[in-house]
Amino acid sequence: VQLQASGGGLVQPGGSLKLSCAGSGRSIFRINTMGWYRQAPGNERELVARITSGGNNIYAESVKGRFTMLRDNDKNTVYLQMSSLKPEDTAVYYCNRVPAFYSWGQGTQVTVSS
Repeated sequence: VQLQASGGGLVQPGGSLKLSCAGSGRSIFRINTMGWYRQAPGNERELVARITSGGNNIYAESVKGRFTMLRDNDKNTVYLQMSSLKPEDTAVYYCNRVPAFYSWGQGTQVTVSS
């Protein structure tokens, strides 16, 4: 299974971005809890959002109310809609199963800066 995250970029504080992560190889999203993780320079990778196979969402306190995770099982894709972005959201974003199991892939860089 390969996971490919995309959609990152440079955005000003207060802006929005929508990330996508597609899985190839097998249909994995339908039966697994999937998550969005991020890693900022010098920091550990952290889980910021997850969605269960039943569609329930759990968010880290740091992103609650600003980020929304969605899934499309038919497309084997998960999304992360991010709004009201802050400089501290700057990181490389990845998706993976929760707990992490598959290879991480390259992730997608999100930079929040004026």
